[in-house]
Amino acid sequence: MSELNLDVLQQAVAGTAAAFRSRNKLEPAGGKGDKVFPPTYAGAVYATEQRRLPDRDEPVECVLLDSVQSQANRMEEALQQALDEGRLSIPVIEVDFSEADLLSEVGKVTSLQAPHRIADAILRDSLLGDVPFRQSPEGKRIDAVGLANATPLYELCPTALVFGMWDSTGPKGGLGAKFQRAMVSEIVGIDAQYGVKTSSRIDPLQIMLNAGPLYHAKNGNGIHWTRNEEEARKDKKSPAKLGKDGKPSEANHGNVTPSLSDRDREGRPLAGGVTVADAEQTIVLSLPAIRRLKFPIDGKVDPQVDHAGRTVLAALGLCAAALAAERGFDLRSRCVLWAPEAIEWELLGKPGSKAETISLEADAAISLLNDAVAAAAELGLTWRTEPLRLEPSPQLVDLVRRSQELAAAQGPGEAEGGE
Repeated sequence: MSELNLDVLQQAVAGTAAAFRSRNKLEPAGGKGDKVFPPTYAGAVYATEQRRLPDRDEPVECVLLDSVQSQANRMEEALQQALDEGRLSIPVIEVDFSEADLLSEVGKVTSLQAPHRIADAILRDSLLGDVPFRQSPEGKRIDAVGLANATPLYELCPTALVFGMWDSTGPKGGLGAKFQRAMVSEIVGIDAQYGVKTSSRIDPLQIMLNAGPLYHAKNGNGIHWTRNEEEARKDKKSPAKLGKDGKPSEANHGNVTPSLSDRDREGRPLAGGVTVADAEQTIVLSLPAIRRLKFPIDGKVDPQVDHAGRTVLAALGLCAAALAAERGFDLRSRCVLWAPEAIEWELLGKPGSKAETISLEADAAISLLNDAVAAAAELGLTWRTEPLRLEPSPQLVDLVRRSQELAAAQGPGEAEGGE
């Protein structure tokens, strides 16, 4: 096994290598056989499917433990943490809410945290100087980006070129620039067996089921419900009960009768956790996807500059994955995984060649990224070393503040959900 250096990376990017690949066996932190909890989707069910595996004669039941989108977010979070700690320097755009009245707890939101990266509505509806970001000179540069002109994104938000972007909320709408994901990762549980969902609670106050009904309180004193009909918020016909029938449980009071369930009416597994024979993370960094990008400077295309920019993006993707692995695999409550062996990478060269195994720890990945950035800068391809700072527009501040007021005024479970 060899350690990846800049020369090897440059050759891989410039040549005909297909990808960098990492396949990592993971296991529950509690040990093999311990139950883990996958993410749930509409209807409180898991994402399951039958997959064909090379060592199995028949398809195997698999469950998604962490999606491609979630893995990308975790890698961006790892980059953000390293940035905050001063371990690396990459371009980001940030919106600072700390000066907005009553929104100091929101703090800063960066292009590494915004769901759609540089194309996110949070950045679009913020100001650079006294104009909306996308109408500023820097923002207008994004209108012209594409495979043949990736330079503005390289300078402002290179992670959009690694993890993908669709500028669907920009001035061109659905015709806005699209960049595919060059880095794809997911974690899957193999040979899944579904557990039983349990629910129960013992109320120390022993509030009885028939102690209600409870109503929405008309005049809030900090308690959102009342038993007194005269104090209830009323509609045209009757006092507005909590939930369907005003049971104390609608206000989270009372016992919860112990129950067991494992499938919904359609036979899909409910959120009772799973045990798996193995959990596996698969990461692929596509080099052909990166090779499609060009980085003109002052309108001029130089193959050497293109190669240098592509090398930086490859190093950035590998660095994000290495930093995320360094942080561990605490995916959610009761889904903590552990890698019993060191994370390894394979360089998939030209067809017919043997995959080359390489190692890349987080600190080495940061050094590799710095070397690639310096090599590109020598050719005139540079990126921002300080964040591009935006201020939230008054309209955005008002919308966030109003949402906070509604959340504070509404009772538990009343807030409207989103995607």
